[in-house]
Amino acid sequence: MQYWLMKSEPDEVSIDDALAARDSTVAWFGVRNYQARNFMRDAMRVGDGVLFYHSSCDEPGIAGLAEVASTPYPDETQFDPKSKYYDPKATRENPRWMLVDVRATQKTRLMTLAELRAIPELSDMQILRKGNRLSITPVTPSEWRCIIRHIK
Repeated sequence: MQYWLMKSEPDEVSIDDALAARDSTVAWFGVRNYQARNFMRDAMRVGDGVLFYHSSCDEPGIAGLAEVASTPYPDETQFDPKSKYYDPKATRENPRWMLVDVRATQKTRLMTLAELRAIPELSDMQILRKGNRLSITPVTPSEWRCIIRHIK
């Protein structure tokens, strides 16, 4: 089992939205970074743990827990000219962008970015590295356990 931190803007999909969705499952669409895409396409497995992170909001942080709920498949938004995620170079025969479904399992208290930075055991966590802008990052098992201890 692997662990991931996945960022979502709460005005697009929040932990509450994900929990309210049918089967508490949402498609993680709109990722347009090749490294983040490769994590979904090549490394994620059904059942992997997810820290559901709210970004680009007043108080960013971990807002809930989730799990990867599907194998990767093409992100339909890449084919829609009306979508802000449209990619004119993508074709159905050769899609450029993939996604996975994520199942929200629990809303937690908000564990803020400042709080994450204050925990010495998390000092090497990828989201805390200077210049990190990825929307999906791997989380080590020890980081996962530390966060689970602090978030509950």
